[in-house]
Amino acid sequence: MSRPPQASALYDVPGPHARRRHLLYGLLSTAVLLGLAAWILYLLFDTDQFTAVKWRPFLYEGIQELLWKGLVNTLKAFALAAVLSLVLGAVLATGRLSDHRPVRWIATLLVEFFRAMPVLVMIFFIFVALKVQPLPALVTGLALYNGSVLAEVFRTGVHAVPRGQGEAAYALGMRKTQVMTFVLVPQAVRAMLPAIISQLVVALKDTSLGYLITYEEFLHAGKLIASNLDYDLPFIPVVLVISPLYIGLCMLLSWSATWIARRERRDPRTKGVDVAPAAPVPTLPGRE
Repeated sequence: MSRPPQASALYDVPGPHARRRHLLYGLLSTAVLLGLAAWILYLLFDTDQFTAVKWRPFLYEGIQELLWKGLVNTLKAFALAAVLSLVLGAVLATGRLSDHRPVRWIATLLVEFFRAMPVLVMIFFIFVALKVQPLPALVTGLALYNGSVLAEVFRTGVHAVPRGQGEAAYALGMRKTQVMTFVLVPQAVRAMLPAIISQLVVALKDTSLGYLITYEEFLHAGKLIASNLDYDLPFIPVVLVISPLYIGLCMLLSWSATWIARRERRDPRTKGVDVAPAAPVPTLPGRE
């Protein structure tokens, strides 16, 4: 049985009239969304987007191999970009948290520059000006941008840990590296995880920019199918095939983050340890 909502400083429990009003708003919103979905389906059927001739190409083995190759290339680019982004973000965040002012300034300059630079511009510059192959150019551009954003996420997460945690560790004689490794970062990861996954989802979606530099990723494969086949240009069927896969991959990332968070909460190392009640201390002789 669900618990009733609790009032807080930022939330008042709605009364009977407010609950009925919210229910009405919910029903109206649902009706509008269902009407919009019905209208879109009507347009798709009215323009013959579900006719067999437009979906026939997906039954051919060559088309399936092309889509599979594009999907594998997309996952390859994303895996490389994700790993490099996390490593670069950790390095830049370490630089921004450094006690040495020159290191901190250089790291801040790199973070602000790559975070402000459009991803597509970096990809084109690496591909055209530096004459790098499509895959390395795409991965490098994604890693530079997402790594700079993740650097700020890491730095903010470390600063979000209560100061007393670090002060207590320093009071025990731990060095800064030990404090960061064993005290601050493990606690900050739990707070950073949603933002990290969100940025990795951005990196996954941005792999579609690879088709602009002729990298044969998933969107590039769909573009080839839609433009090179004499089936009355099946753009909509291609979109209806490719979009669910992109959405499914992003949802899989989000599900993985939820699973990791639940696993961390169940980890006995993250739970409080029951402390036995204090036993009476025997008095010293002559003190009774």
